[in-house]
Amino acid sequence: MPQLNSKMEIDIKDPESFRDTIGTIGDDGKRVWVNPKKPKGKYTNWRTNVNYILLALLFTGPWIKIDGKPFLLFNILERKFIIFGQVFWPQDFHLAVLAMITGIVFVALFTIVYGRIFCGWACPQTIFMEGVFRKIEYWIDGDYKQQKQLAKQEWNAEKIRKRVLKHTIFIIISFLITHTFLAYIIGADALLEIQTGNPVEHIAGLISITLFTGVFYFVFSWFREQVCIIACPYGRLQGVLLDRNSIVVAYDFVRGENRAKFKKNEDRKAAQKGDCIDCHQCVDVCPTGIDIRNGTQLECVNCTACIDVCNTMMKGVGLPENLIRYDSADGIAKGKKFEWTARIKGYSFVLLILLLVIMGLLLSRNEVETTLLRTPGVMYQEQPDGRISNLYNIKIINKTYKDLPIELKLLSPANGEIQVIGKKNLEVLPESVNEGSLFILINKKDLPKMKNKIEVGVYSNGELIEEVSTNFLAPTN
Repeated sequence: MPQLNSKMEIDIKDPESFRDTIGTIGDDGKRVWVNPKKPKGKYTNWRTNVNYILLALLFTGPWIKIDGKPFLLFNILERKFIIFGQVFWPQDFHLAVLAMITGIVFVALFTIVYGRIFCGWACPQTIFMEGVFRKIEYWIDGDYKQQKQLAKQEWNAEKIRKRVLKHTIFIIISFLITHTFLAYIIGADALLEIQTGNPVEHIAGLISITLFTGVFYFVFSWFREQVCIIACPYGRLQGVLLDRNSIVVAYDFVRGENRAKFKKNEDRKAAQKGDCIDCHQCVDVCPTGIDIRNGTQLECVNCTACIDVCNTMMKGVGLPENLIRYDSADGIAKGKKFEWTARIKGYSFVLLILLLVIMGLLLSRNEVETTLLRTPGVMYQEQPDGRISNLYNIKIINKTYKDLPIELKLLSPANGEIQVIGKKNLEVLPESVNEGSLFILINKKDLPKMKNKIEVGVYSNGELIEEVSTNFLAPTN
């Protein structure tokens, strides 16, 4: 072991050392600003079209209505959710739990098989950053070289004009994004009231709009790729979920190494050179500032920009395309085709079962939910005509958009009577709750036990819409 002193250095290159640091943080601990080259190519065009479709769905979603109600609403404050025109109440919480479990399993399965394709193609952060804000930046500041030059440039009329224009547009778009997400939470009609009403009457709404506009502006103008690298837990999950059969954006090191600059009319195989011409374009175009040639990294969002630029360079020098492509680690190292492993089959089976269960629950979900419980602390009463009465509290939830006249009938035992206290009927208004009290009277001979199970039918317009069961107390014979 050589002794080190101030005049001696040993350079040991660790091929995995890049994983010890984040590419956007310099050795001095300061932020390294990423100015990616503007991507062009087949995958970029496809992603742009997908972005436009998803953005159109996002911004129009709150304004689409079915029977006068929003197509989508996620009102967390009032615990009211509307999905595809169907109203979900807190009583449907079991469906939300099951949907969440299904979502987690789906994310795990999807990541195991397809890596982070969601991040590159459907994640709102990527869509807004690369599909909206970055495009505006290219339009105003120019491509990556012009952006770097502008950043170093002294403050003059040109720089001030471009900075003011760009950040003004960023604030306006952040403002629109805030309104869109707020419309999903409180509803488009409530948002219009805030926009057109007296500001004094909507202080909380205006504060929320201002606050979240600032948050979105901060994220897309400054924090940017740090959301994917630092804040998003999904990237960290890759180390647990990905295996050597997962499909990711990968560099074909078998074909690409050894890297060397391109020389015209050179036989690269004879010179023991790989197909990678070390042009650095895949690094220049990366929106998170990584070198894809180092292998799978948590910073990679599978945006395919490196695939497009590499294919362009390969085509330009007459070498085969797809040096960087969608593939698995085993697919590259062993030339192995994708296989359905036991792990993938297991996740698929669990996911299929959960999807079938949640579909069954959604299809069998009642539009009216009735709760019938005996009033606490009140015993049975013996009536002069020999019948036994119990007092109950009833709660009826109408999940539809129409008035529902309610009629209650005793189904089992058949000989009995229901007397609603203080009301002739139990009509329930749309999307509302009606509560009340009632007596159920049953002949003593039909009550063989002290605690008897009875069935009550809930009817609306002569149609049985729900059956509820409860207990009925009676004296022992």
